[in-house]
Amino acid sequence: MSDALLAALTLDRTLPAPLAAQVYDALRALIADGRLKPGAALPASRPFAAELGVSRATVVAAYDQLVAEGYAEGRRGSGVYVGDIGVVPAPAAATAPSERRRPQAARSRPVAFDPGVPDMRAFPYRAWGRTVARTARATPEALVQETEAFGDPDLRTEIARHLAEWRGVEARPEQIIVTAGAGDALEIAIRTLAGPGDTVGLEDPGYLPLREFVLGLGLRPLWLDVDAEGAAPPPAADPPRLGILTPSHQFPLGGAMPTSRRFAFLNFAEATGAWLVEDDFDSEFRYAGRPIPALASLDRGGRVIYVGSLSKVFSMGLRLGYMVAPEALLPAFRDTLERRSRPKASAALQRPLAAFMAEGEFHRHIRRMRRIYAERYRAFLGLLAASVGGRFAWEESQAGMQIALRLEEGADDAALSRLAAEAGVRCPPLSRYRARPGGPRGLLLGFCACEPAEMAGGFARLEQVLTRWDG
Repeated sequence: MSDALLAALTLDRTLPAPLAAQVYDALRALIADGRLKPGAALPASRPFAAELGVSRATVVAAYDQLVAEGYAEGRRGSGVYVGDIGVVPAPAAATAPSERRRPQAARSRPVAFDPGVPDMRAFPYRAWGRTVARTARATPEALVQETEAFGDPDLRTEIARHLAEWRGVEARPEQIIVTAGAGDALEIAIRTLAGPGDTVGLEDPGYLPLREFVLGLGLRPLWLDVDAEGAAPPPAADPPRLGILTPSHQFPLGGAMPTSRRFAFLNFAEATGAWLVEDDFDSEFRYAGRPIPALASLDRGGRVIYVGSLSKVFSMGLRLGYMVAPEALLPAFRDTLERRSRPKASAALQRPLAAFMAEGEFHRHIRRMRRIYAERYRAFLGLLAASVGGRFAWEESQAGMQIALRLEEGADDAALSRLAAEAGVRCPPLSRYRARPGGPRGLLLGFCACEPAEMAGGFARLEQVLTRWDG
């Protein structure tokens, strides 16, 4: 990269966009218009950061985003180089307004502030494509043949290794069950452990599809109160058959369950014979401090079924998840799965994902996305405080993919959510997740799928909506 091009890069610290996003935008423009040629080496991150007056982490985050989108490629031990993106077409001539069509890129642009949605623009498409191609050449039968009931053995081995390294959950591959997402895993657990008339402990507020599924099976919900420390243990006098918890990042209110309360649930389960299902749906995304140990990692009595999702941390389109079954429940889970006509989890995706994890690409992607989402989290909070922050209260949990904004008690958050949707802003009302009357009112806003400039536009629209909302 020439000194002239380096000198042309300027950063504006008065803009709401993070510095990493500005570095990324500038380099992407140089690559797209051909001033940086394919194969050209980008500056080493440390001296480049010193030239720009930013931290090295800022430059690394910008490079990671360029690599993720195919504008650059990293060569281990060598550096980062401009990728070959082909011929970039010149802008088309302007057309009359009646003839203009929405460009293809705009159709894939995420909606602010869709909660729990990853930014698929940062997906490592090329690395994933190479892995799929290698798998198809080496073991083509693995992409088309149905796996055994618990899933592909290679993938189960890699998930077991991932859980041990990232969440402290020690499990044999034989205990891993690959599912068609976390929702499918929850369904398997409920069908296996509860029958008509049994009681199931559910967080309130909590995950709406789970509530509807439990009610649809004729089960009796026992609503678990939620406070700043997550769900509270139910009375021992009338224990549920199983309880379903989100201890690492409560959905939808946020907040992590402290270790003392986790042990209280474990003691409750051992004393009453109840089962606990830990839904650890976005635990990989923690932006400050040490991760709190998973509930399953503290379990010594074999009472916890651990459920994880690969959709939020990797790709919504893959629709893969997994569960870890205690040894004592393996025959019961196998019986449930074998009664199905066929597995719901796609066989075609499992072996390539196992290879992707074994090669380290999966974890590099998670680390990259955690850096990107951490920057977006900080940008989101800054934009929130500068725009509509005076109308809401919120807690900074430093984790997850969404933040609950609280309104005054009794506020019509459903009406506000509808007005926001009409303005092109997606933010469901907190009252939607409440089973019983009362409870917190507000909006649930995601911050992962949108870049800071897109967030700023979303907040501007939400600010306009609030001026028309009568509360």
